[in-house]
Amino acid sequence: MCRWIAYRGQQTALEHYVTAPSHSLVEQSIRALEGTTSTNCDGFGLGWYGEHPEPGLYREVRPAWSDENLRYLCRHIRSHLFFAHVRATTGTAVTRPNCHPFAVGQMMFMHNGLIGDWARIRRKVENMIPDALYGSRAGTTDSEAVFLAILGAGGREDPIGATERVLAALTDMVSTGGHHEPLRFTSAMSDGKNLYAFRYSANDKANTLYYRAVDDDVVVVSEPLDTDRAVWTPVPTNHILIARPGQKVEMRPFYAEQRQAAE
Repeated sequence: MCRWIAYRGQQTALEHYVTAPSHSLVEQSIRALEGTTSTNCDGFGLGWYGEHPEPGLYREVRPAWSDENLRYLCRHIRSHLFFAHVRATTGTAVTRPNCHPFAVGQMMFMHNGLIGDWARIRRKVENMIPDALYGSRAGTTDSEAVFLAILGAGGREDPIGATERVLAALTDMVSTGGHHEPLRFTSAMSDGKNLYAFRYSANDKANTLYYRAVDDDVVVVSEPLDTDRAVWTPVPTNHILIARPGQKVEMRPFYAEQRQAAE
């Protein structure tokens, strides 16, 4: 069911998180410990911010462990903010456009989760994508469709509010009309400066998500990259992690009424 990592902080080589740790993302592509599947072999991708406003992307359909270019790229690419993702498909084809991360302009997104009965609600979700953004729909995944719907709901200006609005609509789609389908949404999104991570579920248990923060360096992961669990903090279910330059990591409950209750 996919594994991913997101990093924001001082500029660093991708290898320190993607390939080098004892339980690196490449290792998780072979033997994940906390996912619904242990093998994530249906493609992988890197996304990183550098000298340009839009992120660079490298996506491939082969398993991460078998791509001889991956270790070289991770050793030489340096970035202050990057994503990496290994995919386990929930039914859509293994193609490069279906590999994460996805990018539109300066915005980047990746996802681990499931929208239950996707075939039934796919058209409804795609109808949430404005015409101006629909040309960016290159693949067939639910993840890409939700990303474009979030952008259409104002995701560039208000990533949190737009994501909440889209998830509210999705929750209604999978939970009404006699349906009670699972919705699992564990994702990361960035504008090249700030990092947002979401852990949400409806009608099911949320996928795992952890983070580690040292000074201004923040890494968010589907599962820890090593065995030192003391340094990894779980993101609570139905919470949003916000990492901005020069600020401590902020954790918010979903939706205004939940935030008010928490306060």
